[in-house]
Amino acid sequence: MTTKNFEQAATELLSRRVAGTKAPRLDEQQRPANVDDALKIQSSMIDQHTDKVGGWKYLLPISDEQFVVAPIFADTIQKGAAQQGNNCALFADNNVVRIEPEIAFILNKDLPANPEGYSEAQINDAIGPCHMALELMQARFADDSGAEFFEKLADCLVNQGMFIGPEIDREQAFAAAKIDISVSQGEQVQTFAGEHPNSLPQNPVYWLINYMTRRGMHFAAGEAIITGSYCGIVEVGFDKPTTIKYDGIGEYQVTFQEKA
Repeated sequence: MTTKNFEQAATELLSRRVAGTKAPRLDEQQRPANVDDALKIQSSMIDQHTDKVGGWKYLLPISDEQFVVAPIFADTIQKGAAQQGNNCALFADNNVVRIEPEIAFILNKDLPANPEGYSEAQINDAIGPCHMALELMQARFADDSGAEFFEKLADCLVNQGMFIGPEIDREQAFAAAKIDISVSQGEQVQTFAGEHPNSLPQNPVYWLINYMTRRGMHFAAGEAIITGSYCGIVEVGFDKPTTIKYDGIGEYQVTFQEKA
């Protein structure tokens, strides 16, 4: 792929970030053929977007050719607290809210691009507060599009934003290999024996920082990093007070509102 192809793919993917879009796969000349192509398209999206990056999603690599990494733009990040009255606006996906319960690590120091990377101790020192968080999901390729993994990676792997809930104890966050989670809307309660896909939620942070800073990426203080769902995608309804509880850690209430 040429630089022009990367830029065209990025422009197309950015234009699709609208409610209800279920688009066909990219034109053939714009389709990434590998991880590097997909990340270059993501980089071009960052360059073209009118807003800065406010966070990242990441999991440890499934294989050399299957990375789960994507920027999350600041204008798609919302915040709430432990009390009632939190609202979160997002696009419907097949007429429902789709969320993933996670833990967010907020950087309190810049980590500039560095060909040598960073030690675990340096990264731990740069991690500030830890929060309960939700990844907000929306699949933008049509189910019958035939889009392959690298196209989905370029499109930020179904991410449409993040909701950052209340702060939690740092030691509890760093030890949270397993969490019993409940998501309640009135009498409808979904319960999960949650388990982090990479053993501990901070493990992917070290790999992400080192891999991306060696590629020339700069991480800024204030960026939030989420590292994988404890229970996959959870589907709930709009306009209903929703209680998210991490057993022994904390809980909060949020009402999801559909973006027009």
